[in-house]
Amino acid sequence: MAGAVLGALVASGCAAMPDSGGITKVELSQGSADKNLQARVFPVAPGKGAKPRELLTGFLDAVTADEGYDTARKYLTERAAATWNPDAGIEVLSATQIPVDQVVGEADTTYSETVTGQRVARVDEKHSYLQMGQGSNNRTFDFTFVREKGGEWRIDKLDNGVIMNETNFRNSFRQVERFFYTTPDPSAPGPGGAGQEVLVADPIYLRRRVDPLASAAKALVAGPSGWLSPVVRTAFPGGATVDKVTVDDSRIAHVQLGGADLGDSTGCRRMATQLFYTFADQGKGQVEKLELKGQRGSCTVTRTDDPGVGPGALAGRLLQAPQQYYQRADNGVLMVADDGHSGDPVPGVLGKPHANGTPALGTVAVSRDGAQAAAISDDGHQLYVVSLQAGATTMPEPVLGSPVKPGAKDDGFTSPSWDGRGDLWVVDRNPQGPRVVMVRGGRTYTVPVTMKTGNTESPLQGVQALKLSSDGARVALIVKSSGASGSSLMFGLVQHGGTPDAPTVRITGVRAAAPSLTDVASVSWAETDQLLVLGKETDRPQQLYYVSTDGSQSTDSQQLQTGNGLPSSPQSVSSAEARGYELRQPAPVLAVAGGTVYRLVNNQWREAQLADKARSYFYAG
Repeated sequence: MAGAVLGALVASGCAAMPDSGGITKVELSQGSADKNLQARVFPVAPGKGAKPRELLTGFLDAVTADEGYDTARKYLTERAAATWNPDAGIEVLSATQIPVDQVVGEADTTYSETVTGQRVARVDEKHSYLQMGQGSNNRTFDFTFVREKGGEWRIDKLDNGVIMNETNFRNSFRQVERFFYTTPDPSAPGPGGAGQEVLVADPIYLRRRVDPLASAAKALVAGPSGWLSPVVRTAFPGGATVDKVTVDDSRIAHVQLGGADLGDSTGCRRMATQLFYTFADQGKGQVEKLELKGQRGSCTVTRTDDPGVGPGALAGRLLQAPQQYYQRADNGVLMVADDGHSGDPVPGVLGKPHANGTPALGTVAVSRDGAQAAAISDDGHQLYVVSLQAGATTMPEPVLGSPVKPGAKDDGFTSPSWDGRGDLWVVDRNPQGPRVVMVRGGRTYTVPVTMKTGNTESPLQGVQALKLSSDGARVALIVKSSGASGSSLMFGLVQHGGTPDAPTVRITGVRAAAPSLTDVASVSWAETDQLLVLGKETDRPQQLYYVSTDGSQSTDSQQLQTGNGLPSSPQSVSSAEARGYELRQPAPVLAVAGGTVYRLVNNQWREAQLADKARSYFYAG
């Protein structure tokens, strides 16, 4: 029999193992994959006398199996088995298609087959996932067969890497976050400069059921993805190897590391911290402590040892629930909300009703530490940075102005966003001079934004809005291309340089994300590795989606449909960079729809009990 045998179906109920009957190939449907129904894949070696087409289908099944590639190599000639590199990458196709089988004559000694399909994504040799954009992505893969001595056919020539359809890929692989430290910022102000170092998530895809912790550790030690590498660094030296990974009954992970001197306690702990958070992401509570050992030296870390460098440590008040805010619709007063209930006005001028002679304000964003807020004038022409201290009784002068025409509200400032280092970011949509601006220490810096096409970096036009991650290393962009009817989602990297007296900053490496979304209205960071996106697909209503920083769309988005208790499409949404590794309930998603504010609780939208009508409802950042 050619093909994989699929068993051990995992669903909400139980499955019994039959004790009689023949072996049958079970096809896993796309619908099953969408419902997270997983099947255990067992490889089958080639049968005696198998023809080329049978060998090809059997080989394609074998590469998806929950083991290494030993069985898959049995479909190859000895020479091909020795040279084929399955770890060169994965081509993910919407479906794999093999043309109608040709007749194989008894005298034939060679034969060729092709596999075609529409490529939806590619996973590179570092396990990084890259979603393909819209357009023609047809791919063709050639296989050459030879008849060996004894008359058996085998595959003699094939491309490195593996190919599989999207359903099999989702069944066999899972997304994993490995973590790397932010690179120092040479322009950071303050003693020592460099800024606070925190861990940044780098999502990859690994086999679901093949030694998950060891494979994640090896991928971590191998270094960051090519895209993220300009803004992160690792504590592991070149040549380091993961020799053994075990987890005992006390939920302590033990990692044996080769090729690294662990005699330096600081260096050892830095490596162990990267490993701990990479393991903690595998399953909440699966690992409570990590012990790292080498030929010389060892160390241990836990989740409480140094929370200041953990993922999302700059997202808000450390070890406290994210703070919620809202603006009253009647007088614009900025209020602190207490778990969805009315709270108190913020200290300072923003906590008082709008007075004659002061500028009417539109969008407001509170800094991550809650000490100040950015406010855009209602006409979109001025940007203010306002202290949230009790002594601040008057509006300061604007830190930035936009020379847009009077009344052109849609062409002014938009999307004020704070990173966790105290830098404020804003987009100026002035048609005569669009720009992205960073505000640091009361000074403003225009930020170039470039997108890589081939080997060339070129300016990116049409940025409409942005949202900075708390670590300050990554940015989500809403971009409207010339002539396009909608806006698309993109991710970029933030690279700092210069000195504290003369800082430089740019957004580089911009790449498209979630290509199925044809019109994106707003974005908000929901985790250190994913965003909550308000948008729509072609010919579908607007709704909410989770999108990973690798550009892939999460299946969890089905929980966020704008029905389910929300009476209309929201005008604004907000989420917090929930630190799920802290084993607490994630902060709810917030929304304003039809003038009413809502919180997403247990996948149900519930109206927040506020005494005031609110024009916006949001988290710090």
